[in-house]
Amino acid sequence: MAKNLVIVESPAKVKTIKKFLGSSYEVMASGGHVRDLPKSQMGVDVEHGFEPKYITIRGKGEVLAQLRKAEKKADHVYLATDPDREGEAISWHLSEALKIDPKKQRRITFNEITKSAVKESIKHPREINMDLVDAQQTRRILDRMVGYEISPLLWKKVKRGLSAGRVQSVALRIIADREDEITAFVPEEYWTIDVGLLAEGEKKPLCARFFGTDKKMTISSEEEMKQILNALDGADYIVEDVKKGERIRKAPLPFTTSTLQQEAANALNFSTQKTMRLAQQLYEGVDIKGSGTVGLITYLRTDSTRVADEAVASARDYIRENYGGEYNEDHKVQPESGRKIQDAHEAIRPTDVARTPVLVKESLSRDQFRLYQLIWRRFMASRMAPARYETTAVRIGAAGYRFTMSASKLLFDGFRCVYTASDELKEEDNVIHADLKPGMRLDAEAPEPKQHFTQPPAHYTEATLVRALEEKGIGRPSTYAPTITTIIARRYVAKENKNLYMTELGEIVNNIMKEAFPVIVDVNFTANMESLLDSIEEGKTNWKTVVENFYPDLDEAVKAAEKSLEKVTIEDEVTDVVCEECGRNMVIKYGPHGKFLACPGFPDCRNTKPFLEKIGVSCPLCGREVVIRKTRKGRRYYGCEDAPHCDFMSWARPVEEPCPQCGGYMVERGSRVVCENKSCGYTQKKQDRS
Repeated sequence: MAKNLVIVESPAKVKTIKKFLGSSYEVMASGGHVRDLPKSQMGVDVEHGFEPKYITIRGKGEVLAQLRKAEKKADHVYLATDPDREGEAISWHLSEALKIDPKKQRRITFNEITKSAVKESIKHPREINMDLVDAQQTRRILDRMVGYEISPLLWKKVKRGLSAGRVQSVALRIIADREDEITAFVPEEYWTIDVGLLAEGEKKPLCARFFGTDKKMTISSEEEMKQILNALDGADYIVEDVKKGERIRKAPLPFTTSTLQQEAANALNFSTQKTMRLAQQLYEGVDIKGSGTVGLITYLRTDSTRVADEAVASARDYIRENYGGEYNEDHKVQPESGRKIQDAHEAIRPTDVARTPVLVKESLSRDQFRLYQLIWRRFMASRMAPARYETTAVRIGAAGYRFTMSASKLLFDGFRCVYTASDELKEEDNVIHADLKPGMRLDAEAPEPKQHFTQPPAHYTEATLVRALEEKGIGRPSTYAPTITTIIARRYVAKENKNLYMTELGEIVNNIMKEAFPVIVDVNFTANMESLLDSIEEGKTNWKTVVENFYPDLDEAVKAAEKSLEKVTIEDEVTDVVCEECGRNMVIKYGPHGKFLACPGFPDCRNTKPFLEKIGVSCPLCGREVVIRKTRKGRRYYGCEDAPHCDFMSWARPVEEPCPQCGGYMVERGSRVVCENKSCGYTQKKQDRS
């Protein structure tokens, strides 16, 4: 009979760990949390020290009963939940719910699910870390307060079913602010001039780009460009300077949760949610032919780039044997600096570098293999020497102006023999074969001018939003994916071709939050709150102090908002559209996708139809009305009411007046009105319009 009980979170871990420990250990799963705050109420006693009221999660009664039965028979109970705040809290809840005798209770953690790591953890049990528990508990209480205090106001203002969140509302604001930047962006014209130059004896011309004079010049108009071309007409192109040098590209750091999510999105087109699901499977264990169930990667929720000494030594040996000693790093890889890092566990890496992607490919699904291959290659690259390049920079003079060209030649590929990041251009050898010397004259082809326009900031993708949240200190590794998933599921944000766009519903919720709860959606305030949670985890701050300071301000803001928001509660707006089924005038309602027309006779009459809001502008293609439309995923745009017969559409709001310069249609961008004909470039301030 098993005398030791090991409790883990996930049923997937049970088989793996049971194999490592043998018959004297019974391994069971809790299935995650077993207790939580009740859904029917806030569950925090604000009158008596903010004590949380925990109840058994529905459906977990039977699980607890089975665990309780096994616990009574065991001599020792090992709580082996994940090695982070959430895992520590689950262990504490299990201890409380099962009323485990402190004398036989053991808390163990392991950063990877391998035989050596699990057995080593059994030898070094510890007590539950209440600082970690308090940090998780504080986050849960703060999130519950924000959700249960503010969400009812959103129900009154817009519709039932909406929600506010301490982190999700800030993420929504970050996306909204970027949308405002894009809308207000006014493109600026600029030109480039390239010229093909041929050295004596060479057949292939070299491409040089206009730089300026002694200082870099921006060519802002066609007139400036023509002046420069006139000056260059018939000019001699003389080599002024040739500089050769060497540069290195350092190996990347191993993955953290954030960088894994970003790279998986860019390289594999995975959502953050999908990346975390697959990584969880690789961590918990996969049935590998010939080896049984094995955990392939270390713990997946981390913001540390630290690597265990044993793993470093193993990687060095593998690199020396398979690539050569010169590919080993010749210095210690320095971790990122300048931000708070929770160094409780390692970076994400393979548990065994000898278990290469090729060896396990047949045992993994296609997506599991692709993610494991990404993690394996990134880790191996992080332990390898930098790539080295020979660089050549040439400066050429002509008519008082300066042209430049540069080239690089790969001397040693280093880490790039196993890994190239998705955001790096493939560095093809761009070699200048001609033996250029200062004073040498080059034959020139006709200069090629090109017109360009500056581009607005890019829309956030899941990858760039994760990077922004991390850089601003919003959330932690375990929260990035759930936060993004929530705002998409609530239809506050639409995802199209990787990009995230605000929906009309998202704009409404964001505006309410900014108006009534500016502190909650303040990026700096939220980042500071994350620092306080870290301080609780480190035992430097009492968790109740944080909650006691937070709640009164929230409560006061809610009471003030209740008064102000009651005055602007949205009423059903009656339209002149007549319901064809009962003859009543239809009204404007709000749904998950925004506005729609509904019959006020509901439930007797259930007629609904799309709401096409006219903006008082004629379609520039056919003369009909321009209306506000939405994509399938809820992103707003402007189109013709006669669609699909007329295909006019614009992401920016059109204006009635045509462009006085070319006759094209113009749109609003922030405080300006801009011609959409890129070759025209006409712009004016809104107040200058007659």
